[in-house]
Amino acid sequence: MKEISNTVRVRFPALSENESVARVITTGFLMHQGVTPAALADIKTVVSEAVTNAIVHGYRGRDGARCPVFLELTMYADRTLVVKVRDKGRGIEDIEKAMQPFFTTDREGERSGMGLPIMDAFTDQMKITSSPAGTRVVMKKRLP
Repeated sequence: MKEISNTVRVRFPALSENESVARVITTGFLMHQGVTPAALADIKTVVSEAVTNAIVHGYRGRDGARCPVFLELTMYADRTLVVKVRDKGRGIEDIEKAMQPFFTTDREGERSGMGLPIMDAFTDQMKITSSPAGTRVVMKKRLP
């Protein structure tokens, strides 16, 4: 088992303004890790996309103030960062289809359908598990 050097876990309501809170938490967590500006930008984008998906898609039509989003950041001694984002929303019906560029279930909204493909491209490994009881996204990135 790898040695953990730091972990932070937060829970916040599924409100759109908390997407920026998740980015700030991520920045603070990585501030003293010697992460390059480019790597930090990629990681903040991944966190932003995952949290936005939980808020917009997971809890669509529900009162976000009553719906939790969970963010966990873990840094391992070998400089592997693991990001976990979880919700208790509606789930993803077809993960394979959702991974296709430009696929979106938000036809009336402003969504481009690029969130999951971007998250996958900006990380070394991504795993999504989903059911009608919620979705969990785990992403790993080895930092330079």
